[in-house]
This record gives sequence, C-alpha cells and structure tokens, in this order.
Amino acid sequence: MCLNCGYVACGRYDQGHALKHSQKYSECHDICINTNILSVYCYKCDEFVINDTSNNALEWIRNELREDINDGSSESSSTLEEISSSKSPSTSQETASTSSSISSDSGWGDEPTGRKLRPRKRTTSCESTENTGTVAKKKMLKRVVGLRNLGNTCFMNSVLQSLSNIEEFSCYFNTLPALETKPKRPYHSRSMKENLDDVFVVEELRKVLYSLSKGGDGHKGAISPECLFLVIWKVVPQFRGHRQHDAHEFLRYMLDRLHTELQQVSTVQELHTTNSKDHNNKSQLLPTFSNKNRSSIVTNVFGGTLQSEVRCLICGMESKKHDPFLDLSLDIPEHFYKEMDNLDEKQRVCNISDCLSSFTEVEELTETELYYCNSCKCKQRSTKRFWIRRLPNVLCLHIKRFRWNNFFRTKIDLRIKFPIHSLDMSQFVLNNGPETRRSNSSYNVYDLAAVIVHHGNGSSCGHYTSFAINNGVWMHFNDHSVKEVSAETVADCKPYILFYIRREMNNSYSKPSL
Repeated sequence: MCLNCGYVACGRYDQGHALKHSQKYSECHDICINTNILSVYCYKCDEFVINDTSNNALEWIRNELREDINDGSSESSSTLEEISSSKSPSTSQETASTSSSISSDSGWGDEPTGRKLRPRKRTTSCESTENTGTVAKKKMLKRVVGLRNLGNTCFMNSVLQSLSNIEEFSCYFNTLPALETKPKRPYHSRSMKENLDDVFVVEELRKVLYSLSKGGDGHKGAISPECLFLVIWKVVPQFRGHRQHDAHEFLRYMLDRLHTELQQVSTVQELHTTNSKDHNNKSQLLPTFSNKNRSSIVTNVFGGTLQSEVRCLICGMESKKHDPFLDLSLDIPEHFYKEMDNLDEKQRVCNISDCLSSFTEVEELTETELYYCNSCKCKQRSTKRFWIRRLPNVLCLHIKRFRWNNFFRTKIDLRIKFPIHSLDMSQFVLNNGPETRRSNSSYNVYDLAAVIVHHGNGSSCGHYTSFAINNGVWMHFNDHSVKEVSAETVADCKPYILFYIRREMNNSYSKPSL
C-alpha cells in the first residue's frame, strides 16, 4: 500500500504494479507498506525502512492495519484508503539515508540494502521511580536504559536486556575489539547478492551491549537496536517483517550465530587492559579466535552436557550418549494443566523442580521411537532418561508453555513457582561418573539473574518483557520503559525463560571443552 495515496497493488515478484505506481508518480509515492507483514519499503532507495518518524507515523499505520485485520473487514481496500486519507502523522517527507543494509527475497525487492527514515527525536529519560531515596540509587537508575520497539520487536528487546545483565557475558563483549567486515563489492545487478559471511551479528550485538552498559551515553532515554535488527533481517528471513516472534527461538538463533561467528574469526588484535587487577579476575573471558578451538564465550557461559541413557526392555542392554546443550526446554507436567478447570489458582501452582523432575524422569519410548538394540540386532521397546552430566555457568531454563491442540498452538498460562535464590540442581546431576566435572552439591547452587515473561494467549501475538537484576536491584524492562521492582514482584510473574547464574561462578570460572 502506498503511504501517500493508499493505492494497494502487488509487489515486483507478481506484476510489479506497486513499483510502476512509484515510477509513474515520482514525487512522494516511493514509500509503501506490506499489508501482510507490515514491513515498510522505499522504492527510491530500494531498501527497507526500519526506524520510525519523529511522531511515530509508521507505528500508527501498523496499528490501524492490525485492527482492520483483526476485525476481519471485507472492505479492506476502502479501509486502507481511509487510513491514508485520514489525519495520520505525516510520513512522506521524512526520508534520509544510512549505510545499513539487508537482503530480501520478499515481493518488495530483490536486494534491498536497508535505509532508515530520519532518526526520531529521543524521548525523555527512561521511566524511573520517583523519590528513589539516595543519590547513589538515582545515579544507578540513570545508567539503566531501555530499548526502542521497532515494530513488534519486544521479543528481541527482552532477550537483549537479559543478556546484557549477565555480567560475564556482557563483560566479554564490552572488552571485545571492533570486528571489521571485508570490503563489499559494488552492486552491478540485482542478481549479485551480498556475501552473508561478511555480516557480523557479533559486531552489532557488541555495540548494543556496550551502549546498554554505558546507559546510552547518559542522555538518551532509550537505545535503538536498528543496526542489529537489520543484520538479523539479512541473515534470518524468518525474522523479517513486523510480526511477533518467539523470544526463545530468537535466543537460540542468537547464541548459535554468535558461537559460529566467533569460531570463524581467525585473527584479531590482542586485548590490552590497563586495570590488570579488575581484568585478571575475568581473564578467562577474553576472546580466543583459533579455528581449532571449539569453544567460545557462548559455550563458556551457557554450555553444559547432557547424558542420555537408553535401556532395552528385552535384554537390558544400556546405551549412553553425551550431547552439549545451551538451554534446557522443560515440559510442564500434564496433570497440572489438564486439571486447570477443576482447581483453583492456588492448587494449580507448579514448581520449577516439578518441570526439572519431569525432564530427568524415565520414560518409555513410543512405537514410533523404537530403539535399535545392538545386542538383540533389532528394534526393541526401551526406556530413555536424561541426566545433566555437566552444568553450565549460566543455566537457561525454557518453559514450554505453547502446545499444539487441534491444529492450533495454545498457551499453558499456568503459574510456575521458581526460587530467586538457591536453586539446587544436585538431584538432577549425574555425580557418580569418573568424568563428571565438579558435581559437588555446593557447586550446583544457582541464583536468578533474569526472567523473560510472555504476556498474552498465543505465540504469534502478545508482548514480551523481562526482569533482570542490575547492581543488586531488580529492574523491569518493557521496551523503552525501565523501572525498579521488588523481588516479590519478580517471584510473582509467570516465567517463560529463566536465567540462573552459578553462585560459585565468579570464583571458579573455567573454559569447558564440549
């Protein structure tokens, strides 16, 4: 849809009527919006538009389109024209260029390279608690800033705020030197695609985490992660557009991509530090860029090892396998949510230990998962069980709240109790193996660092926020808004992803080899 006149047409991969419309009316008819995924595109620049105008015109238009889609109106064309002709904030006169770029295989362009509208004026400082009491607390609150929502990007913001408040992870990126990409070849035709190996998610994440650690340079109310989002659009098509996405899927992509990129970088200048006393304690966190080294800061912090045990029910033969993990996805035991309608809210409370017990309990494999027994020389009925062979320094627990039910993905909106302090993982750790690393009970105690919460009923809708502890104070991050909350407020939320830090991690950090 043309954002100047409301003309609705097909993209260039159909019959290209939207492009022809832009070429016919050259003045101010270059910017259009995809009414399905709500992405904005500029034909003049041949690029996606990521940020918004100073008066949030694009967000206003997206909200109007969402309401029209939700209402299911059959008169969509007339409604779109009303949106364009109504007194909405102006968009056509606020275009400028930037060097950011993304690729696309959507109908809006073959190789758009991403420009943005003129940067909006920053809002006032992020939300803070009035009458904070002490000057020190006020200074601390000023350093904690939010992230702008670029259009349903709360899933990304909640993950970034959680990662930024995991000290060992953010410290690494704050000391990481800038990574320079290779010189790009000029485009001569649309068939020449940019080499995705030249794209560094690591570099854009480093910039965001550094800005968050500096509090937006002390004068910005919220940081805009546009460049990081552009790079993610480029390398992962599923995150393009402005639909809501799953925060856990984004977290897994981000960690996997960071690990891969850090392994691919072969050389980098050696990090020099002047404050040796402060940095010697974290010397293990400094980057290593050898291709022969299979570990990275991702596996150093989040990496653990599972041991799966499969036992044949006929001959009793047992097979063991070790697998690395970056997070644990935990099912909610069925008896908690299947009886939800018959129980009051207090009786329906599940504990995180119930989810962990369900993860590690013995289960009999179904007929479709029969195990090939090397002793019986055929597929047999068997049981399977998981143990945690090696715990990570930061334990990430993903609660599987979404289930497929009659072709619909529904949410289990059940309250799950979790400890703020002293999560003891000893009972879930394999501690009788000769190669089990540091399985003593005192080493298995964790304290909560961050929580991601999903608000709403469905995975493709709703809103994500996060809680994280910053300088000993719990903060609630809701996109650009940041405010101090109590530990009781955190404990009362309904978690989707939990980040726990090993209590002895600071004194015993070591680089695991998976």
